[in-house]
Amino acid sequence: MKRIGVTGHRSIPMEARAQVLEGMRAALRGHEGSLEALSSLAVGADTLFADLALAHGAELTVVIPSGDYESGFPDRADLARYRMLRARATREVRLDFPHSTDEAYYAAGAYIADHCDRLLAVWDGRPARGLGGTGDIVTYARTLGRPVTVIWREGVERG
Repeated sequence: MKRIGVTGHRSIPMEARAQVLEGMRAALRGHEGSLEALSSLAVGADTLFADLALAHGAELTVVIPSGDYESGFPDRADLARYRMLRARATREVRLDFPHSTDEAYYAAGAYIADHCDRLLAVWDGRPARGLGGTGDIVTYARTLGRPVTVIWREGVERG
């Protein structure tokens, strides 16, 4: 079974959204029924990927960074989507961090990079804004020798 993990920005500008979705679909093609998708289900790239992976018949593994992770979803619709995707997961990995900190986010991203065959990075190529951001996880995955597929529309900056 092939394992594809995701890391990416929470905010994806509308000008980049179609290219991000197509890049994710392209990565999932041909793996129907033999794919494990790894995601932390954060708003943005993580939930987009989880939705598409489930639609392609993948098994979803959810990596929960901390005990209070749900408190990071102040928007009710985002929290409901997180809970729905989490309920559809085949497997859940809960990290031992009690609180959602940059270290917890980094550990979740590192777990995904450690356990995937390929990492999809919805990334504008810029440095992470805090420890555990997309740029940090891409760097970590590359130090492991993990193949990384960057998906972004050139010339578009994230919000």
